[in-house]
Formats: sequence, C-alpha cells, structure tokens
Amino acid sequence: MGFLTILQKMKQKEKEMRILILGLDNAGKTTLLKQLNGENVSTISPTLGFNIKSLFYKGFNLNLWDVGGQRSLRSYWKNYFECTDGVVWVVDSGDKLRLTDCCQELHNLLSEERLMGASLLVLANKQDLPGALTLSEIRDTLQLEKIKTHHWQIISCSALTGNNVLLGVNWIVGDIASRIFTME
Repeated sequence: MGFLTILQKMKQKEKEMRILILGLDNAGKTTLLKQLNGENVSTISPTLGFNIKSLFYKGFNLNLWDVGGQRSLRSYWKNYFECTDGVVWVVDSGDKLRLTDCCQELHNLLSEERLMGASLLVLANKQDLPGALTLSEIRDTLQLEKIKTHHWQIISCSALTGNNVLLGVNWIVGDIASRIFTME
C-alpha cells in the first residue's frame, strides 16, 4: 500500500481495512471466512471466484476478500491487490506434499509492489487433524524468517472449530491499525 493511501486513510479517519484471504486450494479460506461471519461451516464447496464479507470488529469495518486458490485462479489474484491493508495466508497444515508450492506462491505474492507494507498473517489451519505439521515446521518450510518487507505473524488454528481464529484476527487488525491509524 502506498504512502498516499496511508495519508488518505489518516485524513479521512475511515476506520476501514481491506484484507485478502489467500492460499492454495483446500486450505480452508472459505471456512475461515464463514467462521468469522458466524455462518454454518459444515458444507463448503470450492471457491471459483471470490467471496466478500464486511464485518465490524473492534471499531473497524473489515472488508474480507476470500479468493479461490486453484492453480488456474492464482494468476487473477493480482486483480485484488489494490488498497490491500493485510493478507491472511491460509495453510493446510496436513498437506505436506504441497507445502513447497505454498512457499513459492507466498513469496511470489509478497514480491508484488501493490502489497508492499501489507500486514501478513499466516494461519496454520487444520491443526485439529492428526499428523498436522507443527508451527515451527511450517515456519521453516515457508521460510518466514526471510520475510523482511512485511510485518508477519504465524498462528496455528482450526477454521472448522474456530480455535485461535480470533487470535489471528486480533493480531492482523492490531498490526494494520498501528501502521495506518496512528495519528488519531
């Protein structure tokens, strides 16, 4: 996000945040969005485009964009980058075979100029499943320690049960607020 956008947000005192929810297909992005919105999460189908939800949380209007993660849709992610304040990168902790692909996609994403400075929350989802990778295994495989261009945090969660989901939302909202809404 550019300096001009930050100034505009401070000047207008618009308490609005745009957050993209991205990750590989079947990571749990739509389940996460539905969980946050208090919707039924028992039946989820693959997202073929995008879902948008607006939530009021801790004094902020959150515009959450859940974008499909199938390989054929990833080239379209760039169409959603404009004015993004934060990215929630959802990882399937049980999908060991695609973690390298997940790492490559994440680092490609973070090199995008329109996402420079955006807060990054990595949600290690599906921690409730047997055999799920640990937080440190995911951190190491995704090479998170190499990320110097974004504030980032990794949190283990289960979008299905809701475990630690709000912990992640608290972090990303707090991080965005500390960067953007500082002159109030």
